[in-house]
Amino acid sequence: MPDGSTSDADDALAVEVLSHVVEPDGLPMSAAKEGFSLGFVRMVAAASRCSVKSHDADYDGVDITIVSSAEYQIHYGPQFELQVKCTSQIHRLNDEYMSWRLDDRAFTKLTHPKRYLDAYLGVLVVPPSPDGWLDQNESRLLTQSRMYWQRADKLGTIDSDATGKTVRLPRSNLFSVRQLLDIMRDIGGRGDW
Repeated sequence: MPDGSTSDADDALAVEVLSHVVEPDGLPMSAAKEGFSLGFVRMVAAASRCSVKSHDADYDGVDITIVSSAEYQIHYGPQFELQVKCTSQIHRLNDEYMSWRLDDRAFTKLTHPKRYLDAYLGVLVVPPSPDGWLDQNESRLLTQSRMYWQRADKLGTIDSDATGKTVRLPRSNLFSVRQLLDIMRDIGGRGDW
């Protein structure tokens, strides 16, 4: 409208959900899931006022390092490493935990007892189609995904002849701002780091 006001139709368009249809020739699904899961972690970290350090290679069994710039009881700037996975396999969830299978190499690296930094496993659960991963309009950005986590030293051990291990991530361990800050408080308050 010439006077700068908007019509009812314009207002309706302003709140219409911005939807998308994913092109079939886009990224392979595995690459899209990897990017989405890393983006999810970055959003939670930023909302927690933490930073994320990327790794050039996933050789050491982790994808990123999350760093706090806060001072805690014992340490300033605690950090931990995170191996990130993404799945649309909802059958991996039951009432108490999410199950995830790690191959023996990944499990051994993630749980290595001589790791300098604490390591964690995070598994993001997303809808089967990328069309359902985000719901967005001018006032909000919603995702139907959620990430479950567990400290690597709580994942148990693996038999020397095993090709992999299925681990359990408690559903109470929901990767959120509050829980990320609790992790940092735990690491920052320990004297053994």
